[in-house]
Amino acid sequence: MSDVMNQEQLEAVMGLIMNSGDAKSSAMEAIQAAKKNDFDLAREKLASADEALIEAHHAQTGLLTKEASGDPMTVTLLAVHSQDHLMTSITFNDLAKEVVDIYQRLADE
Repeated sequence: MSDVMNQEQLEAVMGLIMNSGDAKSSAMEAIQAAKKNDFDLAREKLASADEALIEAHHAQTGLLTKEASGDPMTVTLLAVHSQDHLMTSITFNDLAKEVVDIYQRLADE
């Protein structure tokens, strides 16, 4: 096994990082919109975050499928970072949905 990722693996890892970052940014923008009582924009941003996470999951699934078929990936710090980024973004997105809902309830009172 090589000590470096091949180009396909590198592209998948970078896709994970970029899409996860986009998801987290959109989730933060959703919270900021909800703080301003702009719930239409908040819901749009949450939908964008969900779409970015789907793209990140596609990249991750590709890597997992290759490994399951006998083509393991070299584990590098970049690969670990991409997984950490994805998990953080998923958690942040879930929390952002709850925060937007709380702001909505407060606005409805």
